[in-house]
Amino acid sequence: MRSKSAALAAVTLFVAGTGLLATAGAASAATTATGATPGAATAGATAGAASPAPKAAYNGACGAGYSVVNSAGIADLGTVFLTYNSRTGKNCVVTVRNAKDDPIHMAASVRVLLDDEETRPVVDEGEFTSYAGPVYVAEGAGHCIEWSGVIGDEEYYNSGSNCGVLK
Repeated sequence: MRSKSAALAAVTLFVAGTGLLATAGAASAATTATGATPGAATAGATAGAASPAPKAAYNGACGAGYSVVNSAGIADLGTVFLTYNSRTGKNCVVTVRNAKDDPIHMAASVRVLLDDEETRPVVDEGEFTSYAGPVYVAEGAGHCIEWSGVIGDEEYYNSGSNCGVLK
């Protein structure tokens, strides 16, 4: 799990246009990882808890035609969802709280990892009551995806998963 300040620093670099997010390999860090699609590369560690935290349901925010291909819990606060539309080839990320409540810092981020160029993440960040996003990338078909979600001081981050292969 990265700290809120580390997540904000990465987002600040993007927003200020002073740099790009850098990643190393296919490492992932999470407070809890759940709901991985078979064949999806997701690593995570579960925070010690007697019973699993309630998992937020996907809210359909990405729109018609998007199916959940991966998801991960963010502590006991909510879930970040990676979705894919097979008709358009687009990926979408939305971060959903377990329960609507007072506004809290939240973010949803997605970026496609291309072999020959750096790409900028698409980020929705702010103070939200129920969800952050949706954010989309159009070049996802046939490439690995970097995606993350933040709720309060907790973050899930995954780089290099859901590497679709065009046939």
